[in-house]
Amino acid sequence: MVQTPYENKISIKSWAEEDRPREKLSGQGRRALTDAELIAILIGSGNRDESAVELSKRILHHYENDLNVLGRASIEELSKFKGIGEAKAISIIAALEIGRRRNDTEEKAPELVTCSKDAYNFLKRFLVDIPHEEFWVLMLSQNCKILGKELISKGGINATIADPKTIFSAALRYSAVNIMLAHNHPSGSLKPSHQDVELTKKISAAGKLLDIKVLDHLIITDSSYYSFADEGVI
Repeated sequence: MVQTPYENKISIKSWAEEDRPREKLSGQGRRALTDAELIAILIGSGNRDESAVELSKRILHHYENDLNVLGRASIEELSKFKGIGEAKAISIIAALEIGRRRNDTEEKAPELVTCSKDAYNFLKRFLVDIPHEEFWVLMLSQNCKILGKELISKGGINATIADPKTIFSAALRYSAVNIMLAHNHPSGSLKPSHQDVELTKKISAAGKLLDIKVLDHLIITDSSYYSFADEGVI
């Protein structure tokens, strides 16, 4: 009788105890585990053809073995892997998001914005690792103390629309004297589009009528940013 590949496959329970992800973490500590083993603990089980670790390795390989790339995956994308349903996909996304937020809290956000880098350090936590564009406004006092921030709009992969009325309505609620604009480019491009430039000019002109100064507009990617003010565009 010919055995099927599934019958030949060795399950995690048959591994030496020190090689099983949960037991390995318990006995050797979290640092001893590979990324695939940590993800295997999250998903709990694999499929008929792969153990949880083997499936996790395949998922990581698909995302270039880069946890930052995996962190941008959607529930729908992860659910395409055999053995990964919605619940397991959500577990992976939630765990990576907790890790991202931990990194954010370790780097204390600035209370004052004295340059574009300060604004980037404050806003990047809201604008990285998302597959669509979002437009945010940062409200500042006369001496550029951060009063608050608001999500103005969400868009598609390549564009979002920001209504100046919504932006200045938020600024007035916070009694802001200065504001900074920001949106992300999921594509990773730092080059402002013609629409980006025209929108910035439109919002700046509207701000002058209300005596609210638009100090800058940032384009944020997962690794860097572009400042309209630093580049002399605003």
